[in-house]
Amino acid sequence: MALLDVRDLSVRFETHQGTVRAVERVSFRLERGETLGIVGESGSGKSVTCLAILGLIPSPPGVVESGAVDFDGRDLLKLSAAELRHVRGNEISMIFQDPMTSLNPLLTVARQLTEVLEIHEGVSHREARKRAAAALGDVGIPHPEARLDAYPHELSGGMRQRAMIAMALLCEPVVLFADEPTTALDVTIQAQILELMGELQRKRGTAIVLITHDLGVVAGMADRVHVMYAGRLVETGTTHALFAAPQHPYTRGLLESVPTLTGDPDAELHSIDGQPPDLAALPSGCAFAPRCELVVDGCRSAVPPLEPVPGADPAAGDRRAACFEVKP
Repeated sequence: MALLDVRDLSVRFETHQGTVRAVERVSFRLERGETLGIVGESGSGKSVTCLAILGLIPSPPGVVESGAVDFDGRDLLKLSAAELRHVRGNEISMIFQDPMTSLNPLLTVARQLTEVLEIHEGVSHREARKRAAAALGDVGIPHPEARLDAYPHELSGGMRQRAMIAMALLCEPVVLFADEPTTALDVTIQAQILELMGELQRKRGTAIVLITHDLGVVAGMADRVHVMYAGRLVETGTTHALFAAPQHPYTRGLLESVPTLTGDPDAELHSIDGQPPDLAALPSGCAFAPRCELVVDGCRSAVPPLEPVPGADPAAGDRRAACFEVKP
């Protein structure tokens, strides 16, 4: 039985420009101890999917239209606000994109970390502070006792991100959502953060949902990959299978747009023509059709379903693609 089972999740936002269909019938499963990568361009629905699972979509304007999220025998979408608060931070945690805006600038690091333990585990302030300092040390922050009394603006970007990770892992959750955990960090700090997450996963067996547009990060960390475009899943598979033989034209475009250290240095970097669609005015048929090199008439009239890839190796796992042009 999967640790987390998301089925047919749909989310919309009611705006002045019209209805924005941010997530359309997204389904995936997360097993214990695995890392699932969710990739796609900005606005593809990656972050909204995870926020909806955790009950963090602001309403209004957001509405979770349909779906079910089974976690440990409970449907998270049916829990009360109080029940969800117990799950968030305790059993499921999230590392948000920008620690500078996610951490409260008016509160010390100690206040923000100890609050998690005091609320979820009912420990004394003294014990919570001791564990918070230990958590900062575990994520590689030097002199953790002194850093506890710092405000977020007094920490470097790498330290703020580490503090966010420490906060997310304080209660040893079984699921961790990491939303662009290395955004705006230099490559050295990025490598340290990813190594830290991998080490913590190995020690604690935490399952991770890694949300990113960085395919290099996914290649190094994820066991399986789901590709999103315009709110829909367009391809799924194990990391090795998807990188070795991408099936959807969008996935191929993403992979071909990544610069490599080998090959012709004078060759032009490939890019995907056009722009992602306006989610408030999606075209009929496949949303990727206006940018696709393989488009046929049928693509403009019907949305291709996410179906098993013909002839896929069973070892490639749940290998699916949403494209009429996928052939055996």
